Amino acid sequence: MSSSINSSLKRLSASWWSPDYRRRGRAYSCDCGRTTFFRHSKCSACDAPLGYDPLLGESRTLVAGPAADTWRLSDRANGSRDYRRCVRFNSPARCNWLVPVEDPSPTCISCRLNRTIADMDDLDNRRYLWAIEKAKRRLVSELLALGLPVKSKIDEDPEHGVAFDFLRSPPGGPVVMTGHAGGLITLNVEEADDARREKIRQDLREPYRTLVGHFRHEIGHYYWDRLVAGTVWHEPCRALFGDERADYAAALRANYEKGPPADWPSRHISSYASTHPWEDWAESWAHYLHMADSLDTAIGFGFTGRKIRIEVEQFTLADLYAPGHPGARRFLSLVNSWVLLTTVVNELSRSMGQPDFYPFRMPPAVLRKLHFIHLVVRGQEAYASPVRNRPRRSSRR
Repeated sequence: MSSSINSSLKRLSASWWSPDYRRRGRAYSCDCGRTTFFRHSKCSACDAPLGYDPLLGESRTLVAGPAADTWRLSDRANGSRDYRRCVRFNSPARCNWLVPVEDPSPTCISCRLNRTIADMDDLDNRRYLWAIEKAKRRLVSELLALGLPVKSKIDEDPEHGVAFDFLRSPPGGPVVMTGHAGGLITLNVEEADDARREKIRQDLREPYRTLVGHFRHEIGHYYWDRLVAGTVWHEPCRALFGDERADYAAALRANYEKGPPADWPSRHISSYASTHPWEDWAESWAHYLHMADSLDTAIGFGFTGRKIRIEVEQFTLADLYAPGHPGARRFLSLVNSWVLLTTVVNELSRSMGQPDFYPFRMPPAVLRKLHFIHLVVRGQEAYASPVRNRPRRSSRR
């Protein structure tokens, strides 16, 4: 796990400022030269079949394999390995992921995480599932790239694995609530209805509400259980995020009845993060994933810091959770690159009359939490306790 995230971070931080950046991220191309995207299963120019190998982390052009319904990567980069398409390729999920032929599971790494899916005889549910699965595959691909454990609770790791229920509220209720419990993540499929989701966002006065955001938030709860609870990180996490033993139900009621504390912008990434330490962790975890994946995508398409002409106030080492960590400067570079990128892309969104791409402010208190999460992901237990106190500074956009 540590080596995967370290390699990814080094590539991101170096590529953002280098004239000789390595284009990877979400940038792919067909053998014919046409750019392809993460969701594609066929080239739009030459109709060549495409497939995503989750272990390579890349979408590739496919050629027919030696047996019926098998495939190989056209450039033979992985030798002569044979693949099948995920069994859900021709389903409403339209999964474009590949499965090695020696894998006994008919489903790919992402699809085998599904436990329950809403009735697919319903046309709306079929449409919802397409949007939901696109978001989930993006999540799972990022988790794999970071070297995080991704095992199915259903048939791979019943005790520590993760699974998803995609459910829809029946007429007259009860309402399906999106959430996490013991490795099972439930998503109300109506979140895939843009109009309904936007109404909820406005009713709750949220600046941001998306399917991929839901997935990143809920998986944060899962990884708190996997990586923090009962480990050397537990007490330091309480000191930074708050004591999770506080009554969760009471905290939710207080949030919805009284609203967030007045000073939440100086301590949290969102007002909802101020509800309870578990929600603060999950919100911060989601933003860690937002940052890493968005920067990776930008770099993959050649959008780097050397091409941006704008000055922004940057964070310093003193703002980090563990400024003495050997990789602290690299992480600081990554976050300052994120601040630079979102400043420009927010302005591009405004040019189109659209909401901000990243409608959040990041105070130093949040940066410390993101750095803590990064250290947890890397497995740097020696830095579980902060190295020294850090001064407060103003928020950045």
